[in-house]
Amino acid sequence: MTNEIKDNLFVLIKSLSKSEKRQFKLFVGRMGSNEHSKYLGLFNLLDRMDKYNEEAILVSDVATKQQLSNLKSHLYKQILVSLRLNPIHKTVRAQIREYLDFATILYNKGLYRQSLKLLEKAKIQAKANEEKYTAYEIVELEKVIESQYITRSLSNRSQILVAESEKLGEQNALATCLSNLSLRLYERMIKTGYAKSDQEYREITHLFYENLPKCNLEELGFREKLWYFKTHVWYSFLTQDFLRAYKYSVKWVEMFDSDVNKIVHHPVFYLKGNNYLMECLSLLKYPIKFRQTLKQMQIRINSTLFPINDNLLALCFKFNYVNQLNLCFLEGNFEGGQKLIPNILEGIERHRNQIDPHHIMLFYYKIACIYFGIEKYESCIKFLEKIINNKELKMREDLLCFSRILHVIALYEAELDYLVESNLRQTYRYLIKMNDLQKVQDALIRFIRKLSNISPDELNQSIIELYEDLKTYEHDPYQRRAFLYLDILSWLESKIQNKSIAVIIKEKAVLNNRKQKRVSNRYHKFIPLNK
Repeated sequence: MTNEIKDNLFVLIKSLSKSEKRQFKLFVGRMGSNEHSKYLGLFNLLDRMDKYNEEAILVSDVATKQQLSNLKSHLYKQILVSLRLNPIHKTVRAQIREYLDFATILYNKGLYRQSLKLLEKAKIQAKANEEKYTAYEIVELEKVIESQYITRSLSNRSQILVAESEKLGEQNALATCLSNLSLRLYERMIKTGYAKSDQEYREITHLFYENLPKCNLEELGFREKLWYFKTHVWYSFLTQDFLRAYKYSVKWVEMFDSDVNKIVHHPVFYLKGNNYLMECLSLLKYPIKFRQTLKQMQIRINSTLFPINDNLLALCFKFNYVNQLNLCFLEGNFEGGQKLIPNILEGIERHRNQIDPHHIMLFYYKIACIYFGIEKYESCIKFLEKIINNKELKMREDLLCFSRILHVIALYEAELDYLVESNLRQTYRYLIKMNDLQKVQDALIRFIRKLSNISPDELNQSIIELYEDLKTYEHDPYQRRAFLYLDILSWLESKIQNKSIAVIIKEKAVLNNRKQKRVSNRYHKFIPLNK
């Protein structure tokens, strides 16, 4: 995979819409002297480029090599100032910060009453929208002004400010503690994936309970509850307690369902909560409820009330299509998944600057699984090699391992026997190096290694023996993770029953829906399935 030079200024300019570019030129042209300025010339030059080319800039006489760095820095800042003035970027948080900036200017001019009036307006808005860090900063400025200028508007003004400061300080400290724990758990998930042994389970459990602050859930505000639920979701994922993860992700989403205004103010958390809920439903194998949740999220994000910006467009794309693919896996609808692939690849290219490499590779892995399901093994191999050959990739170790295992199986299915043996050795060495050779993986590798010595008459019996061997690990707390990434058992069943893997999974989906309906009835008192 080639690495293109990505200049921050160039990426920013390419992210601008037509209206944002037009506004920037009007912003620059507000003073006649700026009309032919060097930084406007640089803006126009970069806007016309398809790829960043510094040599083309230098030969254009827009700037010398010595001037270019400062000119780019100045242009970058001017674009941000212009964007800040754009109404589309006037979010609640930006408006609160603007009030605070204006109040600071008034304070510096000695206009204390006017400053306090703006601060009060900003504080009310900050508290209403769970912007408590900013609310704390506002109260601290109010205390500074109060210490210099006695308004006498309230006899107990000082006590009120002190009480507000203490309460906000406690809430912010709790939110910080929970968000720190959530981030540490997320980092571990991205790096190593699910717990692979009792030792890892104990390490994760110690990390969780050692850093989980004591609190009364009923007394927490919206933001604190959000982080509380998020930490429990990540801990449950890491320890493979998917029913518990489902419980807390439902609570997370229900907070937004009970107050739709929170979706407008915190759309990112709404999207992530739904994504985690669907991930739980996928792992618990409940296609009907998964489809309902996905449909409800799609209705919300396509409504006129849902906010729009580049970040949200990228997140909506990512969560929508990842979960559409997951639904195809749940239902065995690989043909439907194939129809999504062109839109997914186009979306990856469109949002490449907003989607991190890990999630791009995750898309590639899921696309490879779709092609494997419809027996297009050459296409499956192509996408797996995008992952395997990316030496700079920082991706979950377990996903890298299973990408290699699926690659070997796809080579075998594609009858590329001359490549199987060498890739098998490489995969085996890789798993040993990563200390990730589990019993399921070892059994698979041993099976594929001896295939060349098995006669066609013995093949079916060998597959049955492998299936029975692997079936014993299906409910093992650490070995079962192999089946979360690669439905090996369904693949083997398809060989034994002489059916396609899609038919096998579809049959299982019907049974899973019936089973999960019974489970949902058992748990509905504390995990409501429908709002």
